[in-house]
Amino acid sequence: MLHREIFVCLKLLLLPLHVVAQLRTDGPQQWPVPYRRFDRRPPVDSYCEAFYPFCPTGDRDGRFPYMRDSDIVSVYRLQTPVWEFKYGDVLGKLHIMHDAIGFSSLETGANYTMEWYELFQLGNCTFPHLRPEMFAPFWCNQGAACFFEGIDDLHWSQNGTLEKIGEVTGSQFNAMAQWVQDDNKTGIYYETWTVCSDPSPNATVWFESYDCSQFVHRTYRKLTELGAKLSSRSQTNYTKIYLYSGEPRYLGNDSAIFGQPALKNLATDIRQFYHAFRPHQSIFDLAFSLLEAYKKECL
Repeated sequence: MLHREIFVCLKLLLLPLHVVAQLRTDGPQQWPVPYRRFDRRPPVDSYCEAFYPFCPTGDRDGRFPYMRDSDIVSVYRLQTPVWEFKYGDVLGKLHIMHDAIGFSSLETGANYTMEWYELFQLGNCTFPHLRPEMFAPFWCNQGAACFFEGIDDLHWSQNGTLEKIGEVTGSQFNAMAQWVQDDNKTGIYYETWTVCSDPSPNATVWFESYDCSQFVHRTYRKLTELGAKLSSRSQTNYTKIYLYSGEPRYLGNDSAIFGQPALKNLATDIRQFYHAFRPHQSIFDLAFSLLEAYKKECL
């Protein structure tokens, strides 16, 4: 497997608060910081509104069809350029790809697609909003699995990949489905960045990303644990976005930083930093913001 890397050099003023809260303050820090799990998915704040509805044709409760134990279910590797529905193959030329998994039942002939992505689009998962009525940055960065009937062959194969990589039994599929549902309830946050100390091969990884490709990898591993044999005839390329930073330091939670007058300067600096990266900017404005940040922090 080959990771297509997008390098970004920014001073890391503040990571999403749900991640920062895990940094140790009483001893040596474990790197990378483990992804934080929850007992259940919290309700969505009404402020977080997606331009495009999440999983519009999938089951609202995330239910999977039950496969008979005797069924043979084909497994497909699916890749397509990010935002192909809007920009066609533009991002595909830069090797920025979205990953998913397809399934096909031999007994019923039904096809299914499973993918994991942002509930409120990528910008909301990568940077916070600065709401006028709130001093602390506000995050809309939930991600979830989407399972729906059908595989859009043209969508996946025209500019990307649609390849059969193996078969599983009906019982293996059902066990995977239960794992996905359990995983979906506890792994609720989308993490765009893989945060490293530097670009070298021996760099320290501070935080791992948690995105569509990570979900595909974890699902493949689960299927392998269940006894499936998966293989691809071609090299698999995955997109990762790297953020380089010095060692992260715990600054406090949002109530401490944005609720104490003594930390007002720090709170103001954080808000000013994120203002350039606020969601729902145009592509031109976002590119300009990234360029300005690069000049300020990396040169």
